[in-house]
Amino acid sequence: MKYALKFLAILASVAGAASLAAFSQPAPSSRIWVASWGASQQVPEPANSLPADDLRNATLRQIVHLSIGGPSIRVHLSNAFGTEALHLTSVHIARPLSPALPAIDPASDLALTFASKPDVTIPPGAEVLSDPIDFAVAPLSDIAVAMHFDAPPAGETGHPGSRATSYYVHGDAVSAATLTEPKRADHWYQLSEVDVLATPDSATLVALGDSITDGHGATTNGNDRWTDVLAQRLQASAQTRTIGVSNQGIGGNHLLTDGLGPNVLARFDRDVLAPAGVRWLIVFEGVNDLGGLARDGEVPPAAHEAFVARVLAAYQQVIARAHAHGLRVYGATITPYVGSGYYHPGPLSEADRQAVNAWIRTAGHFDAVIEFDSVVRDPAHPDHLLPAYDCGDHLHPSPAGYKAMADSIPLDLFVP
Repeated sequence: MKYALKFLAILASVAGAASLAAFSQPAPSSRIWVASWGASQQVPEPANSLPADDLRNATLRQIVHLSIGGPSIRVHLSNAFGTEALHLTSVHIARPLSPALPAIDPASDLALTFASKPDVTIPPGAEVLSDPIDFAVAPLSDIAVAMHFDAPPAGETGHPGSRATSYYVHGDAVSAATLTEPKRADHWYQLSEVDVLATPDSATLVALGDSITDGHGATTNGNDRWTDVLAQRLQASAQTRTIGVSNQGIGGNHLLTDGLGPNVLARFDRDVLAPAGVRWLIVFEGVNDLGGLARDGEVPPAAHEAFVARVLAAYQQVIARAHAHGLRVYGATITPYVGSGYYHPGPLSEADRQAVNAWIRTAGHFDAVIEFDSVVRDPAHPDHLLPAYDCGDHLHPSPAGYKAMADSIPLDLFVP
């Protein structure tokens, strides 16, 4: 009898170990979630906020341009800067007829759910994911996301530099074929990411930057930022078409201080680490820090030297934090801005830019260098943008400049 009991105990032990192994080593999934579109969240400045009454019993329809495609999607909604819970009574997705129109294909309209319910309450400071939904999207296609507010948010969260038009009307019109006489705003609100279900070799690259990444000077509803052109190039190559692009640029952003949005180190976790499937990071930040130092009057050389050291220390923080999470980090050289009426940089500011770019180019810092400076500068005046690539303010590139920047990026940096 005692031998039988001992044998049963051994069997139980083996079975328990097998069960634990099965529990700790789940079968690999054939699909993963990858960010196909994203936008950094911030507090919209007063000129870019929607009046509270306009969002009382109102429908907001927003159109976003995806990078990679997939058979299913999920949508991220944000209340990151809200001071109270935000209630949305319904959220729908559909295929827009045009990125510049409030009309959708009504046959494509579907309701999103949240924990199997049609409405969602987002706590202050939080973000929520919709339940996954079967909604096949093609690479480089557009989707419309419509949400109904019963009451306006207590503290708006959004992305002012959308370069895309959003439409809003009173009433619940989330599934309407078109919105009748809507108000318009070239901004996004409460919408932070769209993920697609993708193959296991898929991944996302995050572009962390300021207004040059956000797309100042790009065509409204034209999707011709450098990140858009890069997404097109990735799709055109069989080796890289499983790679998504998440644009996390904020106009006026800084490495060291808050500008029009939180500083880079403050927003790093939300904008760099959180996007689904992130594997690579492009860092293209610093011109607003360098330009702002002497914007209101020149400062002594020692102040320039100390400031450059702080900028480089911020880069080191970004690199270390990204590497700690297994990301490869690529540094983009800062483009020229002499002639800018906003920053009016002098010789010391230009020397700062050269010093920062020299550090970016030095081996052992970033995992690779993306050479935006040499691509868009004027060979005859290297401290200026090439006129053909200048949007006119001598700081931001034109659509042609953005294309040249994207075309210069080696795609083998993103081969999985």
